[in-house]
Amino acid sequence: MPEPTAPADLDIRLMLPPQTPAGAEALLMCGGAWTVRTMAAIEHRLVALPLPAGGDLALDGSGLTALDMSGAWLLHRLLARRQAAGGTTRLVGLRSEHAALLQLLASRQPPLESPLPPTPPWLVRVGQLARGGVAGLSGTLAFVGESALALLAALRHPRRLRWRPILRNVQIAGVDALPITGLLSFLMGIVIAYQGADQLQRFGANIFVVDLVALAMLRELSPLLTAIIIAGRSGSAYTAQIGTMKVTEEIDALRTIGVGAQELLVLPKLIALVIVMPLLTVYTDVMGVAGGMVMAQLKLGVSPTAFIDRLDDAIQLSSYGTGLAKAPVFALIVALVGCYRGFQVSGSADSVGAQTTISVVQSIFLVIVTDALFSIVFLWLDL
Repeated sequence: MPEPTAPADLDIRLMLPPQTPAGAEALLMCGGAWTVRTMAAIEHRLVALPLPAGGDLALDGSGLTALDMSGAWLLHRLLARRQAAGGTTRLVGLRSEHAALLQLLASRQPPLESPLPPTPPWLVRVGQLARGGVAGLSGTLAFVGESALALLAALRHPRRLRWRPILRNVQIAGVDALPITGLLSFLMGIVIAYQGADQLQRFGANIFVVDLVALAMLRELSPLLTAIIIAGRSGSAYTAQIGTMKVTEEIDALRTIGVGAQELLVLPKLIALVIVMPLLTVYTDVMGVAGGMVMAQLKLGVSPTAFIDRLDDAIQLSSYGTGLAKAPVFALIVALVGCYRGFQVSGSADSVGAQTTISVVQSIFLVIVTDALFSIVFLWLDL
């Protein structure tokens, strides 16, 4: 690597004593202007010098014509490294102003390499994880309780409900989500009908593709798929919005003027999702069944008329109601997790991104766990 351009008066030389007997002192001559303009060239020459790791070294600074903070930092780093290696360095001929600058830098700078904290034992780490989990669970329960109290207060005094933000969130989370939820549900219906077609053809039971598509979509896939899409689409937006407001201290400003953050930021999103999610679930039910109808005609030769006739026999009110009953619960999970994670943002924009990721992951995880619990409860109730 070529040496960076340096002025002609820059002088850095290492003079080793002859035969270097034990206890002999090497001499490092430093001359010229050690400033920010010559910093790259100085560092290049210092790296190239065969400086002894230990032993005694005399640093002659009588030839220094200028020394700023950058040059003083290079000298300070050289001294610190030799001290860490067990060597001693003696400053010779340094001007008083240069020595004062070097002393000031040494008194203000932290050590070059701070020692890493020792790794705690595994039992301590387990305890720390458990304590963090309990603290997180406690904070989540407290947030849910605050949201419930704010909702009860709003229901007791309906005039306190902010209908414009509620309708705005209905539009964003519901109307604007119709294309993506409808398309994915339609494609899911096609996939289910296609995967079951080969097996049903073997037994000549083509018409039962209606039962397969209808029950799979209405009982499980439509509410679950809708909740996952809303968690990734709206839940993450809730976290990012509230988190950004917290970073910019807008939430503190709201509290200062007496406006509750729960009432203004959480309740409109919560109420809007509870309204929207069942409607989206009905919409995705229709689109999923329509996708299965298309594939049934193309793959199995089941006409739309025969499909609809069989659909009336395959679907019972309990099958439709079990899927629809999950939607409000999923809406509560997505809204509460998204808003809670937004309030957990602290410090900087990096925290917004981290909490948004956590929000999506936790929402989807809790939705799937809740869906499994619903399955167990419906099994006990024989639904």
